[in-house]
Amino acid sequence: MCGIVGIINTDGSLIDGDAIKEAIRIQNERGNGLGGGFAVYGAYPEHRDKYAFHIMYEGDRTSPAIPRVEEFLRTRANVYQSEQIPVYPNRRIPSGPHMKRYFLKPLEEFLAPEQTEEDYVIDIVMTINAMEGVFVVSSGKNLGVFKGMGFPEDIGDYFRIEDYKGYMWTAHNRFPTNTQGWWGGAHPFTILDKAVVHNGEITSYGANARWLEMFGYYCLLRTDTEVISYIYDKLSRRDGLGEEDACSVMAPPLWDDIDRTGNEKMRYLRQIYGSSIVNGPFGIVLTHSDGAIVLNDRNKLRPVVCAQAGATFFASSEECSIRLLSPEVDRIWSPRGGEPVIVHLDREGAPGVTS
Repeated sequence: MCGIVGIINTDGSLIDGDAIKEAIRIQNERGNGLGGGFAVYGAYPEHRDKYAFHIMYEGDRTSPAIPRVEEFLRTRANVYQSEQIPVYPNRRIPSGPHMKRYFLKPLEEFLAPEQTEEDYVIDIVMTINAMEGVFVVSSGKNLGVFKGMGFPEDIGDYFRIEDYKGYMWTAHNRFPTNTQGWWGGAHPFTILDKAVVHNGEITSYGANARWLEMFGYYCLLRTDTEVISYIYDKLSRRDGLGEEDACSVMAPPLWDDIDRTGNEKMRYLRQIYGSSIVNGPFGIVLTHSDGAIVLNDRNKLRPVVCAQAGATFFASSEECSIRLLSPEVDRIWSPRGGEPVIVHLDREGAPGVTS
């Protein structure tokens, strides 16, 4: 079920979308044509200081949601540019929802006391997602997400992703099992600069969603993966947990292992964040503006392979996708269940990869 691929150039060098389109295409049997998508970091360097909102409107350019959303945005943010996202219909995807993008900054005078700019942006996203016939596909700076109903290579052609360049890409080929296939249910799922592609099933979705609602995150896209990006944003940005601690919250050791090792920090995190544990079989690639995290459930019930070739890092459901991108690698391995692989961009002269 489901195919995932990630490419991270830790030195910041750019690559166009053609390579990752081919890498996910050869995992064709992992999908069934009910969802494909891509995330690219570095897509909008000319607007790098603005939030790039990709918004999907059901119907065509006459959708009544468009003026409603645009009026709302004008009252909450400075919108510097808005435009239709170029699409190129093909025989496999003859049409889709109307897609627009907006480059904006929040109106600082409307921030509540002690509210951060990022929390304000999340409020904007959640308000739009609650409107009928519209939802926000992505909202991060210098980040673009392109997704929809179809096999990923067809989605790639529909948006012509080879026209975009970035230092980090993820791709997803969907095989939905217990939720419907629809344009908004395709992966990646995002909030701010976090984007998640996922293979598996989140059996704790209900408990996770109720916990998130207490902090202003509302799961409205009818797909279990949505909770992962919100949980990580809450743990890392709002609560200040490091990457390893946030991963240990989402995929914690068993209580027997905690008792055996006497790890009091782990005991504390599991007690405090019990409702944010992500249960079920899963393999994810979670990206953010400074790097990426690869994580399996603690029983490793879904495959993920990682590799490194110089300053480039790869993650995939299948080794064949990695070998297509880089026939020769310095290192290739399959991380153990519950043990995150953490990749940092080269900010101080050397990329970092921990496993």
